[in-house]
Amino acid sequence: MTLTPREIVTELDKYVVGQAKAKRAMAIALRNRYRRQRLSADMAEDVAPKNILMIGPTGVGKTEIARRLAKLAQSPFVKVEASKFTEVGYVGRDVESMVRDLVEIAVKMLKEEKEADVREAAKRAAEERLLDLLLPTGTAPDAARGDAFAGDAELARDHATSTREKLREQLHAGKLDARMVELDVRERATPSFELVSGSSIEEIGMNLRDMLPGMFQGKNKRRKVTVPEALEILAGEEAQKLVDMDSVTKSAIARVEETGIIFIDEIDKIAGRDGGQGPDVSRGGVQRDLLPIVEGTTVNTKHGMVKTDHILFVAAGAFHVAKPSDLIPELQGRFPIRVELEALGKDDFVRILTEPRNALIKQYVALMATEGLTLTFADDSIGRIAELAATVNERMENIGARRLHTVMERLLDEVSFHASELGGQSITIDAAYVDRMLADIVKSDDLSRYIL
Repeated sequence: MTLTPREIVTELDKYVVGQAKAKRAMAIALRNRYRRQRLSADMAEDVAPKNILMIGPTGVGKTEIARRLAKLAQSPFVKVEASKFTEVGYVGRDVESMVRDLVEIAVKMLKEEKEADVREAAKRAAEERLLDLLLPTGTAPDAARGDAFAGDAELARDHATSTREKLREQLHAGKLDARMVELDVRERATPSFELVSGSSIEEIGMNLRDMLPGMFQGKNKRRKVTVPEALEILAGEEAQKLVDMDSVTKSAIARVEETGIIFIDEIDKIAGRDGGQGPDVSRGGVQRDLLPIVEGTTVNTKHGMVKTDHILFVAAGAFHVAKPSDLIPELQGRFPIRVELEALGKDDFVRILTEPRNALIKQYVALMATEGLTLTFADDSIGRIAELAATVNERMENIGARRLHTVMERLLDEVSFHASELGGQSITIDAAYVDRMLADIVKSDDLSRYIL
């Protein structure tokens, strides 16, 4: 990752509208990782990431900024809800499971990268195995004769080679696509029992495969598939043989420790002092359990020990009821950078509908184009859609940009339903059409509450 903070913000602007402060903070955090890698080993060890606390209502881009940043940096990324965790000793997931989830994602990411590197070699090996299935060794008549002379055996081999090359040419040309072949496929085994979920269920699951290896080994099943399907199955098997999983696991753990990002959403839901009763009985306990993870500790996973010292933690919450100061002081200190995201209004909605790379309007135009229908949005319609969405957000619950999805679905309900019958036609959505479809609903509080 050699992008400067300004370049990182420019990339984020392609997907998220506004929220310059949050983008700026995330860009600096990402760039600091690159700077840390250029330090001496003893200095780098002491440079910890500056964790970020995002404060803002739902639907303003908190999660999207973190997710896009992780993709940009090719970093392992996991999003968790703080309210899903319970204090150790209570039934539920403990906070260490977020690190285990991050490691699983990193292993999968690294495995896919390695498989992409060996894809061509795997494809060639799969092709040879497929040709063996299509033309088993010894099928040539002369090869089966026990009294064949050396010259006859040589001729038989040449004939078999020639036949194999002809089959290879037909395979490349797609002439064998309709042909069926039989092959053994290893099925993924599913345990025939369930474990009752508890606070340490992950710890039980970590060693279960090692304790009962036979239970989780899939059985080989004879399947009859088409040649392209067989080639895909065999290529996958060959790729797994070529990938060194020990190396993948080691690299995945290193990537998690150096570049991992954990996004903790709804952290405001565990804020507040311990009440000692009801469903919030362990809120303070969850905060205390989070402390060592965020500060830096070693977590045991089935792939090995993982240090969390240099994982970047990004916490987010609306903080409508609770305040950041309601978090226990120790946890507040673990998130030194605080960014307040602004609520979205009409002008922001107009930009969201049109500016991002895969903006909402572009998505609907592309979807209708698959049916042969040309959908066009007039400029006045975009402003009207944004205005209605902002109005509903003001009168009802403010759900930010997610309101646009609800409004757009309702607006294009008729078009989407009949699109398959309107191939070759063009439809223009203007302000009058928007008013006809939505104005009455927006005016009625009861209808707005249940429809939009």
